[in-house]
Amino acid sequence: MTQFSAAARGLLTAGACAVLALPAAAQSSKTPKYSNEFLNLGVGARALGMGKVQVSLATDATAGYWNPAGLVNQTHKYDGVLMHSELFSGIVKNDYAAFSMPLDDKSAIGVSLLRLGVDNIADTRALVNEYGYVDYSKIEFFSVADYALLLSYARKLGVEGLSVGANGKLIYRNIGKFAHGYGFGIDAGVQYNHKGWNLGLMARDITTTFNAWSINGDEYLKGLNSTQANLKDEIPKNSTEITLPRFVLGVGRRFELPKQFSALVAADFETTTDGQRGTPISTKGVSVNPGVGVELGYRDLVFLRGGAGNYQQISSVVDQSKQWKGQYSLGAGVAVSGLRVDLALSRLAVEKLGSTSQTNSLIVSLGYGFK
Repeated sequence: MTQFSAAARGLLTAGACAVLALPAAAQSSKTPKYSNEFLNLGVGARALGMGKVQVSLATDATAGYWNPAGLVNQTHKYDGVLMHSELFSGIVKNDYAAFSMPLDDKSAIGVSLLRLGVDNIADTRALVNEYGYVDYSKIEFFSVADYALLLSYARKLGVEGLSVGANGKLIYRNIGKFAHGYGFGIDAGVQYNHKGWNLGLMARDITTTFNAWSINGDEYLKGLNSTQANLKDEIPKNSTEITLPRFVLGVGRRFELPKQFSALVAADFETTTDGQRGTPISTKGVSVNPGVGVELGYRDLVFLRGGAGNYQQISSVVDQSKQWKGQYSLGAGVAVSGLRVDLALSRLAVEKLGSTSQTNSLIVSLGYGFK
């Protein structure tokens, strides 16, 4: 039995056991779908240009997000990545920074920081006073933002090419002065590389992630006039939000082509456990969404990328018929002397068929590895 087949069977068995153990818990839980969804948008223009297919491929500082097991495979001693993107015509700002380094020849650590936010939201509740007069000086502005800090550790195992990793995840979510939430969770990953083949398994929120929300009722009522007084009965209560685990199984293969060209082809299979979704494989317990990505390179200097995924069955605005729609992306990159500049063009929002309000999002990321 070869090392490759043994490791591959181990990854598949671990993924299958983890997924099959969860349907009952998912069905009995009253947890909401799409909890902490800002953590699933993806990071790094290389990854987003490939349709977010990275679980088996990530080997730089972004591995702390995609699969921490890949941190031990980075080609430079120190690696850092910065990313900025703007969604929905610039209304939503998405920022990311990461750094990673080895501890010794078998282990590595990393730290990642994410922020997704909408700034300068106008609070106009006190714009019109009880006498019906408009006072623009009463307008206040606030931000809604989600933050996450990931602390990662990875280690090589006895089998050549096999590594494991884990994240400790701290979350802070803020809705101006009205509410804030704190959360904590753990991710775990496995990666195996052998003769051009890449295998990976990522378990996000493996222990479930808890967000404890605190509501500022006094601030919520502040500025309400007499006609809005009935809103005081609608103040949300303090609560706890739970994010159920999701698993991503990935496989990739690198091909050497003539004249110093190369091709990297990969696929990810994302399995959620928070109930039935409109994905290609959907049951009451789990839903599976596949994604594929391709990267063409020349001398490991210039790259072109493409990807497809996030397939969902959605309704037409015309006749309410159901149709499948996916999310597609393109990307390009240059890598010179440790510096990596990557661009991606992706349509991150999936809206109803027939809608013309979709906009493309340009993602820019810079990476630098040095000795």
